[in-house]
Amino acid sequence: MPLTAGIIGLPNVGKSTLFNAITKSQVEAANYPFATINPNVKTVEVPDERVDKLSAMFNPKKTIRTTFEFTDIAGLVKGASKGEGLGNKFLGHIREVDAICHVVRCFEDPNITHVENSVDPKRDIEIVNLELSLADLETIQNRISKVERKALTKEKEAVKEYELLKKLKEALEQGKSVRSVSLNDEERNLCKSYSLLTSKPVIYIANMSEDSIQNPAIDKHFQAVKELASSENNQVIAITARTEEELIDMSEDEKQMFLEDLGIKRSGLDEIIVSAYNILNLSTFLTVGTDEVRAWTFTKGMKAPDCAGVIHSDFKKGFIRAEVYSYDDIIKYGSEVALKEAGKLRIEGKDYVVQDGDIMHIRFNV
Repeated sequence: MPLTAGIIGLPNVGKSTLFNAITKSQVEAANYPFATINPNVKTVEVPDERVDKLSAMFNPKKTIRTTFEFTDIAGLVKGASKGEGLGNKFLGHIREVDAICHVVRCFEDPNITHVENSVDPKRDIEIVNLELSLADLETIQNRISKVERKALTKEKEAVKEYELLKKLKEALEQGKSVRSVSLNDEERNLCKSYSLLTSKPVIYIANMSEDSIQNPAIDKHFQAVKELASSENNQVIAITARTEEELIDMSEDEKQMFLEDLGIKRSGLDEIIVSAYNILNLSTFLTVGTDEVRAWTFTKGMKAPDCAGVIHSDFKKGFIRAEVYSYDDIIKYGSEVALKEAGKLRIEGKDYVVQDGDIMHIRFNV
C-alpha cells in the first residue's frame, strides 16, 4: 500500500488549490466551507534529478520514478472532535494517512471568506491541533477503560499498555502531541495500533500572497507559523498555492523563468513532495540498465535483502549478494566500466544497510 500524506487545514486556506497543483488534477476548489467532502487521492512522482541524469546516461527504454500519494481532506472547524462540520468523517480520513501537510492561510483577501472571520495563522493552527488532540484523548481514554482492570490484576502486557496510555494521556492533557513523547521501540509499535492523529509527522505549509512570498522573513503571518513550527521541531514551507497551480501547464524553461521573476529558487510543490517523503524516513535506491532506470522507495535502515524484496519477493527469498555503487561515483567516473576500473563497485551481503542513492544489482537464486 502506497505511503500517503494528507493535506489538512481550516476551510478556505487553499488546500484544494494546492492539491490541484500537486497532482496536476482538477478537483473542486470553491470559495465556501466543505467544498471537499470525500477525500481526493492522487499519486505523484517524487522529484529526483538523479533519475533524470541516469536516464540520460543509460538511455533506457523506460524511466520510472518513485511515487507518493497525497490526499485532499475536507476542511476542519472548531468542535470537529465533537462532530461539528464534517467532524468524525474528517478525523477518520486523517487516521488513514501516514503524514500530515497542514496548510495555513497567511494571506489577506477580502474576497475569500475565512471561517474565523480574520487571518491569524497561530490561532488557526491551534484550532486544528486542539481538535486532533481532543480526538486522541478520547481514543486513549476509551482504551484505558478496557485495559485498566487487567492492569490491576498485574497481567504483564496489560500493565505495560496501561503505563503507556497514562503517559500519552498526560502529554495530551498538557497540550503536547503524541509524536513529542519519548517512546521505546516496544511502546512505539504499540502506539501505532491506536492510529493516533497527533502521532503523525507534520509539515506546515504557509500559503502566502505573491508579494509576500518574495520575502517571507518580513511577513508577520509567516513568522507566526515559523515560530510555532520551530517550537514543535517541525518544518514550514512557504508557497503561493494559486501560483503553483499556474505553473502546471508551463514548460520547464517557462517555469524556471517565472519562479526567477518571483525571486523563488525552487517550486514549493517540489519542496512539499520531497519533504513529505523525507519526514516518513524514506530514501531511494536505484536500478539501472538499457531496459529500465528506476527509483525504488525504502525505509532508512533497511538491509540489502529487504530492499531486494521491494523489487520482488523472490529477490529477498533467494538473496545471494548485491553489487553496489553510489550515484555520486557513477556521475564522477561517467560509466560503469570506468567506475569498476577505479574499484568503486562493491559486493555487499545480507547485513549491508542500504544508503540513499545506492545503485544496486541483486544476485539471487530461487
